[in-house]
Amino acid sequence: MSAKTPHPSRRRPPAFDLPQFLETRTATVNAALDRFLPCTTMKPKTIHKAMRYSLFAGGKRMRPALVLAAAAACGGRESDALPLACAVECIHTYSLVHDDLPAMDNDDYRRGKLTNHKVFGEGIAILAGDALLTQAFELAAQCKGWQRYSHRQIILEIARASGSLQLIAGQVADLEGEGKKTSAAQLKYIHERKTSALLCCSARLGGMSANCSAAQLKALTDFGYHVGLAFQVIDDILDVTQTSEQLGKTAGKDTQAQKATYPSIVGLEKSRKIATDLTNKAFAALKVFKGRAVALEALAEFLLKRDR
Repeated sequence: MSAKTPHPSRRRPPAFDLPQFLETRTATVNAALDRFLPCTTMKPKTIHKAMRYSLFAGGKRMRPALVLAAAAACGGRESDALPLACAVECIHTYSLVHDDLPAMDNDDYRRGKLTNHKVFGEGIAILAGDALLTQAFELAAQCKGWQRYSHRQIILEIARASGSLQLIAGQVADLEGEGKKTSAAQLKYIHERKTSALLCCSARLGGMSANCSAAQLKALTDFGYHVGLAFQVIDDILDVTQTSEQLGKTAGKDTQAQKATYPSIVGLEKSRKIATDLTNKAFAALKVFKGRAVALEALAEFLLKRDR
């Protein structure tokens, strides 16, 4: 063996290529969503155009990526996880369509494009969100269930994460807190439900699709929870530090609406420290996978360092 050739046991594993992972998985998810959703020529055409308008508006597909990465960490098959990855993206998109409505956040732009209600009107936008949420359960219903996780458990997982105790609870608390003094504990409650719940659900569904062990599911739950909170803290930070062009949506909306954010309550620097601490806890949760969760680790790092 040449002196210049490192011993096989000492060779470093190749760096994980996150951009390629996201690009290929986004293409896979987009193709699957295109197959699963009714085409725009099916009546009523308007609703199917509106559903697809927001669903294919150029999102990063972070939640589906978490589903697929969690499945991979647990040794699962991507084909088993794919319907669930598409389901969580439908739920996420529905929540954005409704969040942007005049009665909610009243935003004109999302992902650099006009929001759904600005293109199709408020009535169709509401119905498009309703249809996307319903579509998510149709997709989840197609999964087969696994030895440790029955079909019933999968449906319950999605229903609970998107229901009145989690995702919707966060939105309600967010609306009711506008213009009022909000404590750090109340803000955490909002973020846990409005953002972290679906990200946590995504990681858990990926593990379930791989028939993961109880220890692996707990690790994915801890990971998803902490990454989800970090994601929202960073979102708060970006809203006050980036321009609308950089974000692809209206910057400063939270401040204008007098919404509580981490920077407004604890300050910018402490907010950054909180995001870093949360992400470190997410990394710690992945130790149980003993190096097999490289995609999840890369996603967590990307979410912490993102600038939009």
